[in-house]
Amino acid sequence: MALIADVVGVVFALIIVIIFLSLAFKVVKQWEKAVVLRLGRVLGAKGPGIIFLIPFVDRPLKVDMRIVTVDVPAQTIVTRDNVTVTIDAVVYYKVVDPVRAVSAVYNYNVAVLNIAQTSLRDIVGMMELDEVLSKREEINRRLQEILDSVTEPWGIKVTAVTVRDVKLSPELLTAMAKQAEAERLRRSKIILAEGERQSSTILAEASKSYSSNPIALQLRFIEVLSDISQKGNLIMVVPAGNELYPTVSTALSTYVRTKEAK
Repeated sequence: MALIADVVGVVFALIIVIIFLSLAFKVVKQWEKAVVLRLGRVLGAKGPGIIFLIPFVDRPLKVDMRIVTVDVPAQTIVTRDNVTVTIDAVVYYKVVDPVRAVSAVYNYNVAVLNIAQTSLRDIVGMMELDEVLSKREEINRRLQEILDSVTEPWGIKVTAVTVRDVKLSPELLTAMAKQAEAERLRRSKIILAEGERQSSTILAEASKSYSSNPIALQLRFIEVLSDISQKGNLIMVVPAGNELYPTVSTALSTYVRTKEAK
């Protein structure tokens, strides 16, 4: 009977030791830190790997040290020029000090999300619509600066902020499309008018040159007729009486001699 009692005692002691060891040793993953609380007081951060805890005295709080992605829900905001837009963003952050992340703020994930929402509304509310559409990088930079200043005491670093989408009402999109079309028409008319002005200047200079040299005018006329007939495979019949072109023959002979000399 004594032997049985000894065996039972040894088995019971082994069970106690196994339970103690299972409670005393914890495994912390590579991307985690364990903030140890000893009787409610922060002892420090341990890990990764196997850490030793005093059972029923130490309590570990595991903190993920990887970059966390937070989707900021779409916010309906009125810009400075009284235009309603819907904008959403993505915030990337990570914990750099797990002790402060646990002790300085309650549920830092929710806190970062709330700060991002309110800051995004404040930034876009102080901008006009054109600035919101064309200066996304500035919105990202200003939002990251605000988040960094708020979350730094919490032991959190915001690595990046990206405005994902800006949505406008269908009525506003239609109005913007009409405005863009009107702007394109205005630019096309200006380009056509500028072309007419330049061509008229060149034609005026050419007319002065031809007025002082009628033979050149005749040669130019013949060249034009030749170009037209060659492009369309046409036969051009041109009246060459004295009442129309008294110098055609002379101009033609001069033109032929010039071509042969070249």
